[in-house]
Amino acid sequence: QVQLVESGGELVQAGGSLRLSCVSSGRTFSSYAMGWFRQAPGKEREFVATITASADNTLYADSVKGRFTISRDNAKNTVYLQMDSLKPEDTALYYCAAKYGTLSLPRLARGNVYDFWGQGTQVTVSS
Repeated sequence: QVQLVESGGELVQAGGSLRLSCVSSGRTFSSYAMGWFRQAPGKEREFVATITASADNTLYADSVKGRFTISRDNAKNTVYLQMDSLKPEDTALYYCAAKYGTLSLPRLARGNVYDFWGQGTQVTVSS
């Protein structure tokens, strides 16, 4: 069983930056692809970014491309989401998720392939 705990969400002004962290309790973190998803009130959960287990490939949603950066530190069992140039429409509950093994990036953009999910961290961007 893998437990994921997100942190770093807070209230920030538009144009500001935040870095989200997600720490995994699993001992085989380096075997998992990791993803970030978000869900705004009244909307469906949507894909934000994903990174392969070996950190050699990443994929971003068009809405965040060029503003957000996903990275991971396998020695710390942690995946990060650096969010710059934040917009009010980025306001959402942000979740990290873990998928064991190797999948293609397009498949990793689908929430239903992930094995484990965190509880989420709230990001609120004021205008």
